[in-house]
Amino acid sequence: MAFTSINNYFEKLVFDVIQEKLYETELDNNEDFLADIACVALNQLPSRYVRHNVDMVFYMTAEEREQNQVLVEDAVIMAINYVKKHRHNERPKTINQ
Repeated sequence: MAFTSINNYFEKLVFDVIQEKLYETELDNNEDFLADIACVALNQLPSRYVRHNVDMVFYMTAEEREQNQVLVEDAVIMAINYVKKHRHNERPKTINQ
């Protein structure tokens, strides 16, 4: 399908920063914890859908790339703290449960 090439530009940046921040920690291999952090961080950032990340990078200045990196790092740090704080709380029931 033609839509499989579409992704959110910030996804890879967020995943990279999560790995950098949690590299070789006890939480580094907990997939649920990492996925929760990624979701919380991505929800703090604007959606920027592209077909190829290089397309977006090509049209950004070095200053814009640096600003995006700072935004991503701030969002990931906030998400790590949030998920750590709430990870043992019972999850709310949904309609399907």
